[in-house]
Amino acid sequence: MAKLIVVNREGEEKAVEGDSGLSVMEIIRDNGFDELLALCGGCCSCATCHVFVDPAFADQLPAISEDENDLLDSSDHRNDQSRLSCQLKFSEELDGLRVTIAPED
Repeated sequence: MAKLIVVNREGEEKAVEGDSGLSVMEIIRDNGFDELLALCGGCCSCATCHVFVDPAFADQLPAISEDENDLLDSSDHRNDQSRLSCQLKFSEELDGLRVTIAPED
């Protein structure tokens, strides 16, 4: 099983296992990171699952959609590594992906 590395808002890093096909948001939520609210449940209608993705994995991720881009524009903490974790499907190819939970807006 592939590993996802999650950095919480305090800067603590934890490696968790994730099943292929789940979203990065689901893996984070299912592993007890309560600070990632994911209020819409993965419907891409809020930005409460905002994460910063390790730039080393940028080429392996799907392109950002217009809806995701619009939602991220509402965040004061958006940067070049910003993504909504609900829009990132996890897979074996993403083993070692490192994401940092963005500050709350």
